[in-house]
Amino acid sequence: MTARVLIAACVLVPLLGGCSSANKPTDENFTAALNSYYQTRSDCLFPQGRQFPYEVAPGPTAKQGKAQMDALTDAGMFTRLEDRDLHVDSYSLTPIGQRYGPRFCYGHRQVTGIVSFTPPGPRNGFTETDVTYRYTMTEVPVWVKTDAIRASFPQVAKDLSDGPTDQMTLASAGAGWQVPQ
Repeated sequence: MTARVLIAACVLVPLLGGCSSANKPTDENFTAALNSYYQTRSDCLFPQGRQFPYEVAPGPTAKQGKAQMDALTDAGMFTRLEDRDLHVDSYSLTPIGQRYGPRFCYGHRQVTGIVSFTPPGPRNGFTETDVTYRYTMTEVPVWVKTDAIRASFPQVAKDLSDGPTDQMTLASAGAGWQVPQ
């Protein structure tokens, strides 16, 4: 009788454990879920895009916007036309800028490790956890790696630094972990 119970346990434990392994809160499952999410999503300078020509009124209120557009001009993405009568700078896409505009995406995140996560629990009808992860950027174009772009776009500077981290909420509804949409 003991041998039967032992055999049954040996057969059932792997089967039961295998059914829910994708739902377990493990670094491997979280990394796989995040990399799956980022595989088709790029990080972009202007996530909503911009209409071109794009106009910026020079002055203290538009200082950051002008610095960003000038950095992209220096990187070969725009030509700038200064209209002194209207007090605006108009930025138009160059042929190179047309390849990247209107969002100017600069790569994909590749999750390299999990730093921490909150205990999974019920939230919004799912089991959710907040995951802090480490990543690197892949497929980064050369024009993004300039000092002017890094200085004008703090998120780019962070993304291209050594070992950047970020946070994402993951949810599981029985089919593995994923980013809720």
